[in-house]
Amino acid sequence: MIRFMTAGESHGKGLTIIIDGMPAGIPISVDFINHELKKRQKGAGSGGRMQIEQDEVEIVSGVRFGKTIGSPISMIIWNKDHINWGKKMSIEEQSQDIVDSAKVTAPRPGHADLSGVQKHGFGDARNVLERASARETAARVAAGGIFKQYLLTKKIEIASHTTQIGNIKIDKKYLFEDIQKTYEKDPEIRCVDPGKSREMRQLIQRARIDKDTLGGVVETWAVGVPAGLGDYAQWDTKLDGKIAQAMMSIQSVKAVEIGSGIENAGTYGSEVHDEIYFRHPEATPKDSGTRKNGFFAGAQNDKNSYYRKTNRAGGLEGGLTNGMPLVVRVYHKPISTLYDPLQTIDIESKKPTEATVERSDICVVPRAGVVSEAMLAYALAQVV
Repeated sequence: MIRFMTAGESHGKGLTIIIDGMPAGIPISVDFINHELKKRQKGAGSGGRMQIEQDEVEIVSGVRFGKTIGSPISMIIWNKDHINWGKKMSIEEQSQDIVDSAKVTAPRPGHADLSGVQKHGFGDARNVLERASARETAARVAAGGIFKQYLLTKKIEIASHTTQIGNIKIDKKYLFEDIQKTYEKDPEIRCVDPGKSREMRQLIQRARIDKDTLGGVVETWAVGVPAGLGDYAQWDTKLDGKIAQAMMSIQSVKAVEIGSGIENAGTYGSEVHDEIYFRHPEATPKDSGTRKNGFFAGAQNDKNSYYRKTNRAGGLEGGLTNGMPLVVRVYHKPISTLYDPLQTIDIESKKPTEATVERSDICVVPRAGVVSEAMLAYALAQVV
């Protein structure tokens, strides 16, 4: 079984990734992984950290002559910002002055700061926030670069785009190819609708001026997915459950939707379920569609001749894939660090104070899609 783990703190020496269970013989390109990491760094609403880091991965083990060899893959992404935090993040004992200089006692509402302090009995929330930081997602993206290359050998492709920032939502139809081109055409927002993209960018600019933050929605597709991945026999083998857990684990994600699940909850079954059709091998009906335009106009299952003209189920029924494109949305809350900080309680004095201000983004949504892609790729890599 494929699994992965990450390690490392936001301002520590670096981030470490270990992937176990990857089959041998999978072609691996470091350039592919580094391109994924670049996608994570560019986007409207990013903070100062992106001006410091130029993330590149170093593969330490598990790959030889450009292919996996069946042993665990280990990778490292070095943190350039660590040079500014060396003593404050030292693994060795330091003077009390240095310890106090990086201490955080004013936990931020919405972050893991206080809950982590309560869990471990810390007197310094930095022990929590350094690991809970979204900096960890760089490691996930590197792992996703491995998983996505594995899925390409199965002819499965994954792409994402921004469908909402704040109260601005897209309302146009689009194809998978449109989603694939969003990074190239609109790297700052990654929206299929240029007009909405401009509005989203302006909203982020206003939030920056107001010292506030914004959330939004990222939609991720996987196409070329055959029917029958996952299982219906046990609760923990259902693929939609695995996908939901993987996506929900992403920092700032507070809800996950498969297909048009939220809209479906407010209507009748006759208006929700995707009717099933059959294409005889010798026939090519006009309404059969292809996997190119699956979500809105129907997609054909590559394994057989069953197809659906709609995809409100998002490619999953009863815990299994049904041959349609997988469509998954994640809902990001606004970032917890505000430059006009909220009220909190100092964990030492127990007196009211303003929350700690750590260098942070205004909006993560434009850059977060590649993280969703990585986690969807992980869920699929486990079952292909």
